[in-house]
Amino acid sequence: MSATDTRTSTDAGAKTVWTIDKSHSGASFTVRHMFTKVRGRFSDLAGTIQTTGDGFTDGQVEVEIKADSIDTNDAQRDGHLRTNDFFGTGDNPTIAFRSTSITAKGDNTFLVNGDLTIRGITRPVTLEAEYEGGGMTPFGTEVASWTAETEVDRKDFDLTWNAPLEAGGFLIGDEVKISLDIEAVKQS
Repeated sequence: MSATDTRTSTDAGAKTVWTIDKSHSGASFTVRHMFTKVRGRFSDLAGTIQTTGDGFTDGQVEVEIKADSIDTNDAQRDGHLRTNDFFGTGDNPTIAFRSTSITAKGDNTFLVNGDLTIRGITRPVTLEAEYEGGGMTPFGTEVASWTAETEVDRKDFDLTWNAPLEAGGFLIGDEVKISLDIEAVKQS
């Protein structure tokens, strides 16, 4: 099967909507903190993936994340991340991604170009995505899974708070690695 094949049994040209299964999906990030890395995640995300026929390349991806669902395993830090120093979740409750194009890169791998909005600021990003597989669950629903990664400069989204270190440099790095693990359920 080709890289544009979804491994589903849809008719050519038919539009299929896949809804992200929140309980089997996640958005996570990694950023440098002093001399190590901090990992965090967002626990509340939703969205859809629309495909046409048997391919992804004519598809559309929309993901919305509740910014206040951030969890870095440190309640004090999470509280600070929700303030206007970072995400300002009171005024900017969501982080959103909407694809603008999808290009097959190789066997089951894709470049998903789109617009990422954080703090009301929208910037173009490219996700390196991989179709992980799909099929019927024991409960009679059809699912498909994808992973995707990108890296952004947090300053591009006005996430500029930082503190200088006595030895030089800054407390928080600028580059943030973002990872998505998505399982989506085919809608009838």
